[in-house]
Amino acid sequence: MNIPADLKYTKDHEWLRIEGDSAVVGITDFAQGELGDIVFVDINSVGQSLDREAVFGTVEAVKTVSDLFMPVSGTVEEVNPGLADDPASVNKDPYGSGWMVRVKLSDPAQASDLLSAEQYGALVGA
Repeated sequence: MNIPADLKYTKDHEWLRIEGDSAVVGITDFAQGELGDIVFVDINSVGQSLDREAVFGTVEAVKTVSDLFMPVSGTVEEVNPGLADDPASVNKDPYGSGWMVRVKLSDPAQASDLLSAEQYGALVGA
């Protein structure tokens, strides 16, 4: 299981990569594996200011639908445009081409409350 050391993680299996005053958010390798084949990603929150743990969209797999939760508070600036044509990119490359949203951070300090790769690995038994 891939758990990059340079990312932060939530107990709900989202990851966060800080890039200046913004961050990129996606779901973890563990999460995509548990969901199975992802067939649709529904994110309609561009321009919305959302609090940490708010739902920003859903991921639909063959057998289930799962909510996506914001790891930090911020405004959704962009949704990954590639997800519409290739939702399976989340399965193939969850930390690269399968990213979900870019968020303008409203409180960057919230990232320090997230799990490290080591802590997340312990959570999922990696």
